[in-house]
Amino acid sequence: METLANLESFVRSAEHCGFSGAARRLGLTPAAVSRNVAMLERNLGIRLFHRSTRKLTLTEDGERFLAAIRDNLEGLQSAIAEAGGEQGGPAGVLKVSLSPTFGIDHILPLLPDFLKQYPAIRIDWQFDNRQVDLVAEGFDAAIGGGFELSPGIVSRVLAPAHIIAVASPAYLVGRSPLLDPAGLADLDGIVMRSARTGRIRQWIMRNAAGEEMAAAPKETIVVNDPAAMCRAALLGLGVTLVAVPDVLPHLESGELVRVLPKWYADAGPISVYYGSRTLLPAKARVFIDFVADHFKRHRLAERFAGSLG
Repeated sequence: METLANLESFVRSAEHCGFSGAARRLGLTPAAVSRNVAMLERNLGIRLFHRSTRKLTLTEDGERFLAAIRDNLEGLQSAIAEAGGEQGGPAGVLKVSLSPTFGIDHILPLLPDFLKQYPAIRIDWQFDNRQVDLVAEGFDAAIGGGFELSPGIVSRVLAPAHIIAVASPAYLVGRSPLLDPAGLADLDGIVMRSARTGRIRQWIMRNAAGEEMAAAPKETIVVNDPAAMCRAALLGLGVTLVAVPDVLPHLESGELVRVLPKWYADAGPISVYYGSRTLLPAKARVFIDFVADHFKRHRLAERFAGSLG
């Protein structure tokens, strides 16, 4: 009977088109992954990969074998993970990447209850406004928006990331209410420069009727962090376009108000990203389920929807 290590090495090598990517994912050396795959081929009596100096390509036999075992391997891994959880409970270091404002406001407060339920898990969280490489950097999960899904990475949607225009009541005193996003051009703007492109972020806003219009406030203040944008708006320095989760406490307290209540921009979903369920450790699995359950119970997807303004 084939060992699980040989089968895992084959599946990951196929997903990453090489032994190096599979090795990073499995925590092995490329040589060890190559040996596991060679042993599997020897035991099966078939060639699974065409090998070149640049990448691996599945043979016809390899494609058939991958299709036959992928789902079974996932079930076997899940059974092993559940058995391990029943013996000692999820344990180990949980390494997660989170965007600073969203992570601190909405995920960090979940830790007391989470650690009370899973006391053997230790926390190693990094708050950063960038997309991390989960496999290469050794993260168990990441929470944010706009991630590009590399091979072997999956996502679970938590809530929408809707962008809305907000300002302080003091800034709006004496100003006429705006009818549509075109009016933003007449207001002082607190805008964000993208760290990735170096350009000012641009948004197309829409309303419930399906109308769309560019939102282009004056570039009065330029920053590179959503928390700084919120703080500048709270100081009465102008109008800013930010995600609902980043300003929700200020909206609920009345410190900020929506400038265009019927208009919003869609920045895609806020998701939790993690490795394929096939190799998902128990510590990551219970964390992802815990976060998703919290969002569901507290109806955060609905609260974060700028379209409901």
